[in-house]
Amino acid sequence: MSTLTCFKAYDIRGRLGDELNEDIAYRIGRAFGQFLQPQTVVVGGDVRLTSKSLKSAVTNGLLDAGVNVIDLGEVGTEEVYFATSFLQADGGIEVTASHNPMDYNGLKLVRKGSRPISADSGLADIRRLAEENAFPPVSRRGLYRQQSVLGDYVEHLLSYINCDNLKPLKLVINSGNGAAGHVIDAIEAQFKARHVPVELVKVHNNPDGSFPHGIPNPILPENRQDTIDAVLAQGADMGIAFDGDFDRCFLFDEKGRFIEGYYIVGLLAKAFLQKKPGAKIIYDPRLIWNTLKLVEESGGEAIMSKSGHSFIKEKMREVDAIYGGEMSAHHYFRDFFYCDSGMIPWLLVLELVCSTGRTLGELVSASVDAFPSPGEINSKLADAEAAIARVRSAYEQDAIRTEDIDGISIEYPDWRFNLRSSNTEPVVRLNLETRGDKTLMAEKTEQILTLLRQ
Repeated sequence: MSTLTCFKAYDIRGRLGDELNEDIAYRIGRAFGQFLQPQTVVVGGDVRLTSKSLKSAVTNGLLDAGVNVIDLGEVGTEEVYFATSFLQADGGIEVTASHNPMDYNGLKLVRKGSRPISADSGLADIRRLAEENAFPPVSRRGLYRQQSVLGDYVEHLLSYINCDNLKPLKLVINSGNGAAGHVIDAIEAQFKARHVPVELVKVHNNPDGSFPHGIPNPILPENRQDTIDAVLAQGADMGIAFDGDFDRCFLFDEKGRFIEGYYIVGLLAKAFLQKKPGAKIIYDPRLIWNTLKLVEESGGEAIMSKSGHSFIKEKMREVDAIYGGEMSAHHYFRDFFYCDSGMIPWLLVLELVCSTGRTLGELVSASVDAFPSPGEINSKLADAEAAIARVRSAYEQDAIRTEDIDGISIEYPDWRFNLRSSNTEPVVRLNLETRGDKTLMAEKTEQILTLLRQ
């Protein structure tokens, strides 16, 4: 029995060839069918050059397991989430490696109701069945059909805003040659049909799995320049950039400045609480002060969850939260089946800019000044555990609070930090914030990184 190393905590991701290939994808399809016993499963794939063949293999595995398959074609992850619930299917599979390097691909799996399947909710069982590879003979193949849900999906997206509130604005939208382009085209067509005076300037909008302008991953500073340049050249009011499967969106203000996801969480929480006072908002432990302040001021209830989509979705369902946000630019919505979407956030921010008459820069500037943060800093370390322990023992004794909800969070009166090992990459992630003191921010960041990387 061969060990499959492509199975991670939340999804399946691996290097093409040895860790993930068509044979393994077929076995995952068979295992998914055997474990869940679904009647109908929705499949989709991103624009990577290997996604089509891997999707075909996983589809064959499902069909051989007697499962009916609805193939959505080339779509982003959230289109699979949407279709699974909208079509009342028993599960969904998206073939994607999101922002991973060129030689990777992967699969994201959900069950009925678009609920995530992660290590503790079925992924380990699917892995075991795929590794054993002892499937019964094919007795009845499932039925295969192709179907698009694009129109219904875009209608759902636009239900989050009131198009009558939108004013003449120009937006730069960079799809990074990933999967977002066709959705942006469909939204643009709807704007025109509804006489919405918003102009979309599209950058790298055509899907191209060879990624001629680099892997779409705007969280890396080197991948932001094309969006910044276009915002400045066009005199745009806002810039939006997506990762490969567009489950995350990244925002740039009218001056081309990248806005950290952390400040967007507070902004969206406030926007939801204006519409639904008293609602519950989920946040993650990495950066928290701005979110807590805005939720409290807006009369909402802030509830902490571990980072990672399966934890946040579970917590949102448990407490019936209206919105959940991670500083990594994942935003979750109750009315989107508690799933994350990269399309809903920019539409909400667009409406906010129009209804307040303030630019995106003006909307976040008070938060950025009140709680400065250098953004997430990653360190590749030989012994992550020892390094984290070293930092902990140096800072813990004088702290006013220490928490172990997700990695370690240590808090002082005027600054705090969170240190955690990544669930998806071999790195330790540092997040730090202060109460309005950029000098202290730089000083403490430098101290902790020096200790961490000794």
